Amino acid sequence: MDRLQIVDVLARYTYAIDSGRWDDLDEVFTPDAVIDYRSAGGIRGTLPEVKSWLATVLSHWPGRLHLVGAAVISFEDGQAVVHAPFTDTLAPSRELIPAETKGLLQGGGWYHHRMVRAGDGWRSRELVEEQTWRTAR
Repeated sequence: MDRLQIVDVLARYTYAIDSGRWDDLDEVFTPDAVIDYRSAGGIRGTLPEVKSWLATVLSHWPGRLHLVGAAVISFEDGQAVVHAPFTDTLAPSRELIPAETKGLLQGGGWYHHRMVRAGDGWRSRELVEEQTWRTAR
């Protein structure tokens, strides 16, 4: 059951990012979470800092889709260590555009979460994004 709940947290994370529902991230992360997007050229910060940064930066790419693959989950000292592969596409429009459109980004890598069980389920206390590849047009 824990594994299913953790996979649900990963799905809620990508849905919040792709839909721009930044406050939904409050159901993904603990209030004291630290989120690190530096490998992708982003920031490392608290949940409020990251939500504000995401809202500003991702407004340039209204077409967004993240896909998360099968996660490797281990349990250590009451926490879950989660390594989840991902791919993402960031598009400068939600409309049909040619593949060579300037501003189209695609990439992938790993999301490394350290999750804890909160009163109402699992939440991520730490996320480190490991960007392993990126193409830009």
